[in-house]
Amino acid sequence: MNWTSAQLRSLVELGRRGTVTAVAAALGYTPGGVSQQLAALERATGHGLLRRTGRRVELTEAGRTLARHAERILATEADALAALERTRTEVTGVLRVALFATAAAELLPQALRGAREAHPGLEIHTREMPDVDAVFDAVTSSAVDLALGLDYPDVPIPRDPALRLIPLHTERFALAAPRGLLTGPATLPGGYAEGRVPLPLRSTQALPWILPSPHSYYGRAIRTACRRAGVEPRVQHEVTDTAATLALVEAGIGVTPVTPLMLRLRPSQVDVVPLADAPLRRIVAIHRTTADPLPALTALITILRTPPQPQGTPGPPSDTLSKAALTDGTPS
Repeated sequence: MNWTSAQLRSLVELGRRGTVTAVAAALGYTPGGVSQQLAALERATGHGLLRRTGRRVELTEAGRTLARHAERILATEADALAALERTRTEVTGVLRVALFATAAAELLPQALRGAREAHPGLEIHTREMPDVDAVFDAVTSSAVDLALGLDYPDVPIPRDPALRLIPLHTERFALAAPRGLLTGPATLPGGYAEGRVPLPLRSTQALPWILPSPHSYYGRAIRTACRRAGVEPRVQHEVTDTAATLALVEAGIGVTPVTPLMLRLRPSQVDVVPLADAPLRRIVAIHRTTADPLPALTALITILRTPPQPQGTPGPPSDTLSKAALTDGTPS
């Protein structure tokens, strides 16, 4: 059959996702491009593979049959490419990497510089994902070879046997608050605001919170940690963007959890207080299990394990910033 891997991948993803728009988003194509791939596949096979049901497109029996075989064909192709890659004596080739905004700002420059110095024959193409939770789909659909994502012990990401998660760094959350909000005996017992004593989450009951949506892993993880401590956070603003969230805290709107990488993304005039029962997050690398032995992948993951270094030397976010709140977590 005169078909292509891109056509087969479009068919497989349509069976998984149900709409051409969703397939286009997962594979990094336009909807028109996906439709052209599927139409060409129908011509190549001589079978009707799709039928419209309202606004959705579903696979015919012939389409489902081919999609099942296509998954095996694509897996075999990936194994063949991995075997070819293992014959190389140098780390070369092209790696496609998806990552979230904070990683793009704080981890990517250091990693690209390290890769360029250690492996000049390795070419890295990156793609920032607006939704950090979407990086897993990007790897599953083969739109990228590697992704940087976030995993939370309180709300772990479902493990897909086709994917491998490699912990890179662990970060502990602290609490960012408007300057002066937590000071004074009328607000909190002495020592908390100065960072001398870690603040229990149960003491945040009366504070206004700024958090992401509870539909995100991050939003669920923070709410889970608070509920375990017997607190239901009073979320007054649902914001996903880290820089926007810190700007709201700086303006006196509310409090929010922060990690060292978040603080480096936008140095802000806020108070940062360590938490006694702080939730954690892990920065992880994700790739398909079939790509395990690729030398280029192994080389980049090794570079990404290097603890992130601050870009430049910005001033401290607060004169009450505690050392405990700024300390990076131990690499996993």
